[in-house]
Amino acid sequence: MPQIKLSENFIKNTVKLALNEDLYPSGDITSALVENNKIIEAKLIANEDTIIGGLLFAKNAFFLIDKKIKFIVKKKDGSFVKKKSLVAIIRGKAQNILIAERVALNFLSHISGIATKTNKFVKLAGKKCKICCTRKTIPNLRVIQKYAVNLGGGINHRFNLSDEFLIKDNHVASSNIKILVSSAIKNKKGRKITVEVDNLYQLKKIIGMKFNRVLFDNMNNKNLRLGVKLAKKYYETEASGNISLKTIKSVARTGVDRISVGSITHSAPGIDFKLEF
Repeated sequence: MPQIKLSENFIKNTVKLALNEDLYPSGDITSALVENNKIIEAKLIANEDTIIGGLLFAKNAFFLIDKKIKFIVKKKDGSFVKKKSLVAIIRGKAQNILIAERVALNFLSHISGIATKTNKFVKLAGKKCKICCTRKTIPNLRVIQKYAVNLGGGINHRFNLSDEFLIKDNHVASSNIKILVSSAIKNKKGRKITVEVDNLYQLKKIIGMKFNRVLFDNMNNKNLRLGVKLAKKYYETEASGNISLKTIKSVARTGVDRISVGSITHSAPGIDFKLEF
Protein backbone atom coordinates (compact mmCIF):
# COMPACT_ATOMS: atom_id res chain seq x y z
CA MET A 1 0.00 0.00 0.00
CA PRO A 2 1.28 3.50 -0.84
CA GLN A 3 1.60 6.14 1.85
CA ILE A 4 -1.57 8.04 2.70
CA LYS A 5 -1.85 11.57 1.33
CA LEU A 6 -4.60 13.74 2.78
CA SER A 7 -6.21 16.37 0.55
CA GLU A 8 -6.99 19.85 1.80
CA ASN A 9 -10.71 19.25 1.20
CA PHE A 10 -10.65 16.03 3.20
CA ILE A 11 -8.97 17.75 6.15
CA LYS A 12 -11.38 20.70 6.08
CA ASN A 13 -14.47 18.50 5.84
CA THR A 14 -13.26 16.26 8.67
CA VAL A 15 -12.56 19.25 10.91
CA LYS A 16 -15.96 20.78 10.06
CA LEU A 17 -17.68 17.65 11.33
CA ALA A 18 -15.68 17.80 14.57
CA LEU A 19 -16.48 21.49 15.08
CA ASN A 20 -20.17 20.87 14.43
CA GLU A 21 -20.12 18.13 17.03
CA ASP A 22 -18.82 20.68 19.56
CA LEU A 23 -20.92 23.69 18.53
CA TYR A 24 -24.36 22.22 17.81
CA PRO A 25 -26.94 23.43 18.75
CA SER A 26 -26.04 26.71 20.48
CA GLY A 27 -22.34 27.36 19.99
CA ASP A 28 -19.79 27.81 22.77
CA ILE A 29 -21.88 29.50 25.44
CA THR A 30 -18.92 29.84 27.83
CA SER A 31 -16.42 31.38 25.39
CA ALA A 32 -19.16 33.82 24.37
CA LEU A 33 -18.61 35.47 27.75
CA VAL A 34 -15.10 36.53 26.69
CA GLU A 35 -14.60 39.90 25.00
CA ASN A 36 -14.32 38.94 21.32
CA ASN A 37 -12.23 41.90 20.22
CA LYS A 38 -9.40 40.99 22.57
CA ILE A 39 -6.36 39.78 20.59
CA ILE A 40 -4.16 37.18 22.27
CA GLU A 41 -1.15 35.02 21.48
CA ALA A 42 -1.23 31.39 22.55
CA LYS A 43 1.63 28.90 22.53
CA LEU A 44 0.93 25.30 21.55
CA ILE A 45 3.14 23.14 23.78
CA ALA A 46 3.83 19.39 23.76
CA ASN A 47 3.59 18.07 27.32
CA GLU A 48 5.54 14.90 26.48
CA ASP A 49 8.03 13.55 23.96
CA THR A 50 6.24 12.78 20.71
CA ILE A 51 6.22 12.36 16.97
CA ILE A 52 4.08 15.28 15.84
CA GLY A 53 1.02 14.61 13.69
CA GLY A 54 -2.14 16.49 12.79
CA LEU A 55 -0.93 20.08 12.49
CA LEU A 56 -3.06 20.77 9.41
CA PHE A 57 -6.12 19.51 11.27
CA ALA A 58 -5.32 21.81 14.19
CA LYS A 59 -4.68 24.77 11.87
CA ASN A 60 -8.00 24.25 10.11
CA ALA A 61 -9.87 24.02 13.41
CA PHE A 62 -8.87 27.62 14.12
CA PHE A 63 -9.11 28.80 10.51
CA LEU A 64 -12.67 27.51 10.04
CA ILE A 65 -13.78 29.46 13.10
CA ASP A 66 -11.91 32.63 12.13
CA LYS A 67 -9.94 33.07 8.91
CA LYS A 68 -7.96 35.90 10.51
CA ILE A 69 -6.38 33.64 13.13
CA LYS A 70 -2.65 33.14 12.48
CA PHE A 71 -1.29 29.62 13.02
CA ILE A 72 2.50 29.78 12.92
CA VAL A 73 4.01 26.30 12.75
CA LYS A 74 7.30 25.69 14.56
CA LYS A 75 7.49 21.93 13.94
CA LYS A 76 6.48 19.66 11.05
CA ASP A 77 4.28 16.57 10.93
CA GLY A 78 6.48 13.52 11.38
CA SER A 79 9.17 15.34 13.37
CA PHE A 80 10.22 14.32 16.87
CA VAL A 81 9.75 16.91 19.60
CA LYS A 82 10.72 16.79 23.24
CA LYS A 83 8.52 17.50 26.22
CA LYS A 84 7.79 21.25 26.71
CA SER A 85 8.69 22.03 23.08
CA LEU A 86 6.93 24.86 21.27
CA VAL A 87 4.94 23.35 18.40
CA ALA A 88 3.05 26.40 17.09
CA ILE A 89 1.99 29.95 17.90
CA ILE A 90 -1.64 31.02 17.49
CA ARG A 91 -2.61 34.70 17.25
CA GLY A 92 -6.12 36.08 17.01
CA LYS A 93 -9.32 36.92 18.86
CA ALA A 94 -9.43 35.22 22.25
CA GLN A 95 -13.03 34.03 21.93
CA ASN A 96 -12.44 32.32 18.60
CA ILE A 97 -9.23 30.65 19.72
CA LEU A 98 -11.05 29.26 22.76
CA ILE A 99 -13.87 27.89 20.59
CA ALA A 100 -11.49 25.87 18.40
CA GLU A 101 -8.99 24.87 21.10
CA ARG A 102 -10.30 21.44 22.09
CA VAL A 103 -10.99 20.22 18.56
CA ALA A 104 -7.48 21.25 17.49
CA LEU A 105 -5.87 19.53 20.48
CA ASN A 106 -7.95 16.36 20.04
CA PHE A 107 -6.72 15.88 16.48
CA LEU A 108 -3.13 16.50 17.52
CA SER A 109 -3.41 14.16 20.50
CA HIS A 110 -4.85 11.24 18.53
CA ILE A 111 -2.69 11.47 15.41
CA SER A 112 0.51 12.12 17.36
CA GLY A 113 -0.32 9.24 19.70
CA ILE A 114 -0.52 6.74 16.85
CA ALA A 115 2.60 8.14 15.16
CA THR A 116 4.54 7.95 18.42
CA LYS A 117 3.52 4.38 19.28
CA THR A 118 4.25 3.26 15.72
CA ASN A 119 7.69 4.81 15.87
CA LYS A 120 8.52 2.88 19.04
CA PHE A 121 7.77 -0.38 17.24
CA VAL A 122 9.70 0.72 14.15
CA LYS A 123 12.84 1.47 16.16
CA LEU A 124 12.72 -1.84 18.03
CA ALA A 125 12.06 -3.92 14.90
CA GLY A 126 15.19 -2.63 13.15
CA LYS A 127 15.85 -1.64 9.56
CA LYS A 128 15.23 -5.03 7.95
CA CYS A 129 11.71 -5.56 9.29
CA LYS A 130 8.77 -3.27 8.45
CA ILE A 131 5.95 -2.43 10.83
CA CYS A 132 2.47 -2.24 9.33
CA CYS A 133 -0.97 -1.43 10.65
CA THR A 134 -4.19 -3.41 10.15
CA ARG A 135 -7.89 -2.70 9.57
CA LYS A 136 -8.38 -2.53 13.34
CA THR A 137 -9.21 1.16 13.17
CA ILE A 138 -11.95 3.39 14.56
CA PRO A 139 -14.83 3.46 12.04
CA ASN A 140 -14.64 6.50 9.73
CA LEU A 141 -11.17 7.42 11.02
CA ARG A 142 -9.19 4.80 9.09
CA VAL A 143 -7.56 7.18 6.61
CA ILE A 144 -6.42 9.50 9.43
CA GLN A 145 -5.08 6.64 11.53
CA LYS A 146 -3.21 5.11 8.61
CA TYR A 147 -1.75 8.54 7.83
CA ALA A 148 -0.53 8.68 11.44
CA VAL A 149 1.12 5.27 11.05
CA ASN A 150 3.06 6.60 8.06
CA LEU A 151 4.25 9.59 10.12
CA GLY A 152 5.66 7.16 12.68
CA GLY A 153 7.61 5.25 10.03
CA GLY A 154 5.17 2.38 9.59
CA ILE A 155 3.51 1.14 6.42
CA ASN A 156 -0.12 0.47 5.62
CA HIS A 157 -1.74 -2.92 5.27
CA ARG A 158 -4.71 -3.10 2.91
CA PHE A 159 -7.03 -0.12 3.24
CA ASN A 160 -10.24 -1.99 2.49
CA LEU A 161 -11.53 -5.45 1.62
CA SER A 162 -10.96 -5.05 -2.12
CA ASP A 163 -7.33 -3.89 -2.02
CA GLU A 164 -5.93 -7.41 -1.93
CA PHE A 165 -6.88 -10.97 -1.10
CA LEU A 166 -6.24 -11.90 2.52
CA ILE A 167 -7.22 -15.49 3.22
CA LYS A 168 -7.57 -15.75 7.01
CA ASP A 169 -8.28 -18.52 9.51
CA ASN A 170 -12.06 -18.12 9.38
CA HIS A 171 -12.03 -18.33 5.59
CA VAL A 172 -10.05 -21.55 5.87
CA ALA A 173 -12.41 -22.87 8.55
CA SER A 174 -15.29 -22.29 6.14
CA SER A 175 -13.62 -23.95 3.15
CA ASN A 176 -10.37 -25.62 2.00
CA ILE A 177 -7.14 -23.65 2.04
CA LYS A 178 -5.82 -24.97 -1.30
CA ILE A 179 -9.15 -24.33 -3.03
CA LEU A 180 -9.26 -20.79 -1.63
CA VAL A 181 -5.72 -20.01 -2.78
CA SER A 182 -6.35 -21.46 -6.24
CA SER A 183 -9.51 -19.41 -6.60
CA ALA A 184 -7.72 -16.22 -5.50
CA ILE A 185 -4.96 -16.86 -8.07
CA LYS A 186 -7.56 -17.23 -10.84
CA ASN A 187 -9.31 -14.00 -9.82
CA LYS A 188 -6.37 -11.85 -8.73
CA LYS A 189 -6.54 -9.28 -11.58
CA GLY A 190 -3.32 -7.61 -10.47
CA ARG A 191 -4.12 -7.72 -6.77
CA LYS A 192 -1.74 -9.25 -4.24
CA ILE A 193 -2.64 -12.42 -2.36
CA THR A 194 -1.77 -12.99 1.30
CA VAL A 195 -2.47 -16.33 2.98
CA GLU A 196 -2.61 -16.63 6.76
CA VAL A 197 -1.38 -19.81 8.42
CA ASP A 198 -1.23 -20.66 12.11
CA ASN A 199 0.86 -23.82 11.84
CA LEU A 200 3.55 -25.33 9.62
CA TYR A 201 1.22 -28.05 8.34
CA GLN A 202 -0.97 -25.42 6.68
CA LEU A 203 2.11 -23.80 5.14
CA LYS A 204 3.36 -27.09 3.67
CA LYS A 205 -0.03 -27.68 2.03
CA ILE A 206 0.20 -24.47 -0.04
CA ILE A 207 3.94 -23.86 -0.44
CA GLY A 208 4.91 -23.36 -4.07
CA MET A 209 1.50 -22.01 -5.09
CA LYS A 210 1.71 -18.63 -6.79
CA PHE A 211 0.67 -16.06 -4.20
CA ASN A 212 2.59 -13.11 -2.75
CA ARG A 213 2.80 -13.24 1.01
CA VAL A 214 2.41 -15.70 3.86
CA LEU A 215 1.15 -14.36 7.16
CA PHE A 216 2.16 -16.34 10.26
CA ASP A 217 -0.47 -15.74 12.91
CA ASN A 218 0.10 -16.35 16.62
CA MET A 219 3.03 -18.70 16.09
CA ASN A 220 5.83 -19.06 18.63
CA ASN A 221 9.26 -17.86 17.58
CA LYS A 222 10.66 -21.35 17.08
CA ASN A 223 7.97 -22.26 14.55
CA LEU A 224 8.12 -18.78 13.06
CA ARG A 225 11.83 -19.26 12.26
CA LEU A 226 11.08 -22.62 10.65
CA GLY A 227 8.22 -21.09 8.69
CA VAL A 228 10.37 -18.24 7.41
CA LYS A 229 13.06 -20.71 6.37
CA LEU A 230 10.52 -22.73 4.38
CA ALA A 231 8.70 -19.78 2.84
CA LYS A 232 11.31 -17.10 2.12
CA LYS A 233 12.29 -18.64 -1.23
CA TYR A 234 8.73 -18.19 -2.48
CA TYR A 235 7.01 -15.41 -0.55
CA GLU A 236 7.26 -12.22 1.45
CA THR A 237 6.76 -13.14 5.10
CA GLU A 238 4.76 -11.45 7.82
CA ALA A 239 4.01 -12.13 11.48
CA SER A 240 1.01 -11.05 13.54
CA GLY A 241 -0.81 -11.84 16.76
CA ASN A 242 -0.62 -9.94 20.07
CA ILE A 243 2.84 -8.56 19.37
CA SER A 244 3.89 -5.95 21.93
CA LEU A 245 6.80 -3.61 22.55
CA LYS A 246 8.23 -6.33 24.83
CA THR A 247 8.14 -9.03 22.15
CA ILE A 248 8.74 -7.10 18.91
CA LYS A 249 12.54 -7.52 18.92
CA SER A 250 12.44 -11.29 19.26
CA VAL A 251 9.79 -11.62 16.54
CA ALA A 252 11.79 -9.41 14.18
CA ARG A 253 14.88 -11.58 14.77
CA THR A 254 13.07 -14.60 13.29
CA GLY A 255 13.68 -13.05 9.86
CA VAL A 256 10.14 -12.02 8.87
CA ASP A 257 9.95 -9.19 6.35
CA ARG A 258 7.17 -7.36 8.18
CA ILE A 259 5.10 -7.43 11.34
CA SER A 260 1.50 -6.25 11.57
CA VAL A 261 0.45 -4.67 14.86
CA GLY A 262 -3.20 -3.83 15.51
CA SER A 263 -2.50 -1.95 18.74
CA ILE A 264 -0.77 0.95 16.99
CA THR A 265 -4.17 2.13 15.80
CA HIS A 266 -6.73 0.67 18.20
CA SER A 267 -4.84 1.18 21.48
CA ALA A 268 -2.41 4.08 21.04
CA PRO A 269 -2.61 6.51 23.99
CA GLY A 270 -3.20 10.15 23.13
CA ILE A 271 -0.38 12.67 23.49
CA ASP A 272 -0.92 15.58 25.88
CA PHE A 273 -0.74 19.07 24.37
CA LYS A 274 -1.76 22.41 25.85
CA LEU A 275 -2.41 25.98 24.77
CA GLU A 276 -0.48 28.38 26.96
CA PHE A 277 -2.01 31.87 26.99
